[in-house]
Amino acid sequence: PEAVLAARDRAVDLMYRGLFGERTHSPELAEAAALARRAAESVSTAGRPLAAANAELPWPEPAHLQLWRAATILREHRGDGHLAALLIADLDPAESLVSFAAIGAASEARFESRGWTPAEWSAARDRLAARGLVDADGTATEAGRSLRREVERHTDRLASAPWRLLGPANTARLADLLGEFWVAAIGSGLLPSETTLGIGKV
Repeated sequence: PEAVLAARDRAVDLMYRGLFGERTHSPELAEAAALARRAAESVSTAGRPLAAANAELPWPEPAHLQLWRAATILREHRGDGHLAALLIADLDPAESLVSFAAIGAASEARFESRGWTPAEWSAARDRLAARGLVDADGTATEAGRSLRREVERHTDRLASAPWRLLGPANTARLADLLGEFWVAAIGSGLLPSETTLGIGKV
């Protein structure tokens, strides 16, 4: 595990330097790292195993690696809460993805990397159809869309604590500081044109 974690930090270091060049060591990125770390250190990891695992690791140096570590903790904190929201919605793992594809979050082909067989995918779709959540061709019904919106509302609520503690002014400052770096990442061509995040689809 130690070798894998060290390799992960090296990979992040190389990627950030490649994307941002001299701006990797800018005061703006250092300030963003400090704010993100403050938010990450405030998270409650009870019932959130992936967030807890990352939060237990020592903080790396320099600042750009701290930014990535903070983002990882916050991402997994949200992700662990999202799993809880899916359980509340009574969606099993396969149903979670089928219902997400059904609202147009991404094409079904994009979800193939998750490893479900065609038979498992079809069976999950049948279970959702029996609940009135998808229609015959697998498209979400209004009930299915409503359920996914409810999942996202629960996820947002469960992920909100670190941002409340950071405060609106600091949260807005963090977003402003990260703007140029986000643009650089998007413009790099390294990110896939289609993801399974479903941003703007729910």
